[in-house]
Amino acid sequence: MSLPALAPVPAILLPLVSRAEQSLRGAVAALEGDPGLADWSTERWAEFARVGAASDFVIEQSLRDPLMLLELVRSGELDRPFAPGELCAQIAAAVQAAESEDQLGRVLRRQRTRQQVRIIWRDLTRQADLVQTCRDLSDLADACIDQAYQWLYLRHTQQFGVPTGGRSGEPQQMVILGMGKLGAVELNLSSDIDLIFAYPEGGETVGVKRPLDNQEFFIRLGQRLIKALDPMTVDGFVFRVDMRLRPYGSAGALVLSFNALEQYYQDQGRDWERYAMIKARVVAGDQAAGAQLLDMLRPFVYRRYLDFSAIEALRTMKQLIQQEVRRKGMADNIKLGSGGIREVEFIAQAFQLIHGGRDLSLQQRPLLKVLGTLEGQGYLPPAVISELREGYEFLRYTEHAIQAIADRQTQMLPDNPQDQARIAFMLGFADWNAFHEQLMHWRGRVDWHFRQVIADPDEDEGAESEVVVGGEWLPLWEEAQDEEAACRQLQEGGFVDAPKALRALAGLRGSPQLRAMQRLGRERLDAFIPRLLAQAVEHANPDLVLERVLPLVEAVARRSAYLVLLTENPGALRRLLTLCAASPWIAEQITRFPLLLDELLNEGRLFKPPLAPELAAELRERLTRIPEDDLEQQMEALRHFKLAHRLRVAASEIAGSLPLMKVSDYLTWLAEAILEQVLALAWRQTVSKHGAPLRTDGTLCDPGFIIVGYGKVGGIELGHGSDLDLVFIHDGDPQAETDGPKPIDGAQFFTRLGQRIIHLLTTQTNSGQLYEVDMRLRPSGASGLLVSSLGAFARYQENEAWTWEHQALVRARVLVGSQDVGQAFEKVRAAVLGKKRDLPKLRQEVSEMRAKMRDNLGSRLTAAGTAANAFEATAPFDLKQDAGGIVDIEFMVQYAALAWSEEHPSLLRYTDNIRILEGLEQVGLMPASDASLLREVYKAYRSAAHRQALQNEAGIITGDQFVTERREVLRIWRELGLS
Repeated sequence: MSLPALAPVPAILLPLVSRAEQSLRGAVAALEGDPGLADWSTERWAEFARVGAASDFVIEQSLRDPLMLLELVRSGELDRPFAPGELCAQIAAAVQAAESEDQLGRVLRRQRTRQQVRIIWRDLTRQADLVQTCRDLSDLADACIDQAYQWLYLRHTQQFGVPTGGRSGEPQQMVILGMGKLGAVELNLSSDIDLIFAYPEGGETVGVKRPLDNQEFFIRLGQRLIKALDPMTVDGFVFRVDMRLRPYGSAGALVLSFNALEQYYQDQGRDWERYAMIKARVVAGDQAAGAQLLDMLRPFVYRRYLDFSAIEALRTMKQLIQQEVRRKGMADNIKLGSGGIREVEFIAQAFQLIHGGRDLSLQQRPLLKVLGTLEGQGYLPPAVISELREGYEFLRYTEHAIQAIADRQTQMLPDNPQDQARIAFMLGFADWNAFHEQLMHWRGRVDWHFRQVIADPDEDEGAESEVVVGGEWLPLWEEAQDEEAACRQLQEGGFVDAPKALRALAGLRGSPQLRAMQRLGRERLDAFIPRLLAQAVEHANPDLVLERVLPLVEAVARRSAYLVLLTENPGALRRLLTLCAASPWIAEQITRFPLLLDELLNEGRLFKPPLAPELAAELRERLTRIPEDDLEQQMEALRHFKLAHRLRVAASEIAGSLPLMKVSDYLTWLAEAILEQVLALAWRQTVSKHGAPLRTDGTLCDPGFIIVGYGKVGGIELGHGSDLDLVFIHDGDPQAETDGPKPIDGAQFFTRLGQRIIHLLTTQTNSGQLYEVDMRLRPSGASGLLVSSLGAFARYQENEAWTWEHQALVRARVLVGSQDVGQAFEKVRAAVLGKKRDLPKLRQEVSEMRAKMRDNLGSRLTAAGTAANAFEATAPFDLKQDAGGIVDIEFMVQYAALAWSEEHPSLLRYTDNIRILEGLEQVGLMPASDASLLREVYKAYRSAAHRQALQNEAGIITGDQFVTERREVLRIWRELGLS
């Protein structure tokens, strides 16, 4: 946000300006020589007037040491931001000159004062914005801590020896974690610094007669570091040091080993410690070891599942803060009071802790960046983020103004007119009333948004007492009423088979999973079931809802954070029940993979799956956040991405917002986006081991490889449970060796690449597998090479392939891989499919293949195809394989493409049946009425097949359906001369 323009100094502050200028002139006059005050410009005096009106601290320090201020002016440091590392270099140069710990303390304090004057000056004169000011303050703290540590560590080792690891024998350094605002690089003008000290491993010092235990060594070093930074002396202080965030707080050891820290957080870590650890950053000491420590502690902070219990804990923390605010009369505290800075932080942390284990983009420290991610990833609407961002920035500017007055650590609004005028002046307002009105506006907006995220779903702001949602069902769940009364309540709620529903609830209550639940989990379940029943009775068929949702409840009972998710989000629970009532397939998917519950939180996103470019970009972005060497996380991310987007497509189809053709488009785009990343992963892994393969001209393949899709994926007709028919083709030199440390020939390389791709796609993990893969359409089928060279593929198709293989080639297209190899493949495909054919022979071969398929795959009663009983109402109809079904239409399209593409190459442009039928109509090879009929029937069949899939049923329907359509399909079949 931008503050109002600089306001003129109000009359109430003019005496401060006059007194500051007079005092500075007097202090400078007392110095020897001509220090340069006479060179100050009108603009410089105007800046001094602003600072003099606002900050007692800057004026006091300038009068104590006028040479410091004059040097800041002369060097130009008041007029420009520091370059990266410049501030640290100044502190380091000053610290290196210290010859004793007393001198170290004096140097650090003088440097802190100098930089504090510079930072406040630039803040008050609007030369630095909020982010720059916070960064300068945090850089100052980092430099003071690290330079003091390095100076002390050297002298400490001279006295007590060098600490070494007991297992590794390596020299040990301390790791200093900055927490809170320091960790997030958000330090304010008068922050204390929250630190945690650690060291890698136990052992003892070497190089001295009487070695020290590592912990004792680092405790003494930590005490000396705090002494160098914290105490108030005649020179002031460096930073107030707060060590209470360490394990066990003030009662705990000052320094712990990595293992001790990990054990503590694993066994005893509390919710507030998770929030604190979000912002932890290595500010001094051993950076590499510190990075390892943060990796060790990350699972404590970010859970791999959706952790809605975080909201419960944040709510409790907020209540404790509110009690403290009321007890101490701190309503005017802009950090802790209603609508204050802490509420914005809580909103961001709630999303980080709930989703951060899976969405790595949320694993960052600075609040403004987290807000940007929440907007970019769709967690909160742009309008909400805009208000939170502007409100937060206004509050932080206000905080800096309050602290700039006297360098005091306070967030309380002043109650005296002079300081009130100062605050209004610093923020660009004409008077206190104008400022206060704007402040209360932002506090109101922040508080409103905070309540939307953190508020208890049972709270009713207009009521004096809490009303528990679904409370009327609690006695039934807790068996506080007899069976007859319970059944009566269920019947009155709309349950048809009340005894069965009651037995199902009793079965859940007595299940092994529930008996093994801990107390907290049981409390969450007891809060959830009444809500479930209250929403179930709102559905037309509550029996069905309960039957499909209770297995999910039982599956997640031991991971009760999922129950909290649904308890905290009534909208998500409503969408869950609606989808489960509509589709047992969706109910089964969510039960198997409860992480899909996350998708129910955002209604707009759930029913609006992204387009192909957005899909691919989202997956690329998600994978870039995972370390390249973390294959397990990459595979999980791919699987979760597929599950989530497949659920979105199914939900959209059920809601009617996505028609059949679009469903297949989205599912196909999803497969292509995944294959693109799987190929990239497999290529990277194979090349890292063996080096890159070569083409026949000696250039490197990059990758010189394509994945060709056949069948449904080739024809852009994927369904919800479709497998992938794939063929792998390369154009490398099979004999040439790769250029890596373990070279292999090109043929081996591409075979291993293909095996790697299949492994990534088909391996079962906690999130299932990506896709079933069928490679039988490759040259020579299951007995052929896994990967063919482009030349071998072309020769096989020209000389050895059967007619049915050419039929399959009609629906083949390049999914991912090298563009040049893809173009070469298209030429091969066009040449093979477009050659002149003996039409009678073609009709015979296509007919014979279709007859075999009907015999082997069709329903028993309709295997005869055109027999009289084929359309009896009692005979089932296999939508795909039976006479007049999907495959008949596909075979007609394939026959037409093979028969006439020599004369009409346009028939080969597309691989999907609908557009090929349109092409046949356009070139006059099929009457418009027949082409239109086949298109509509084909879509109707596939739509019915999709409905069957969503009901977890095979693609077989009763014989009284599609009777006319089947007869028409067979009529066209015969008119094409097929038998």
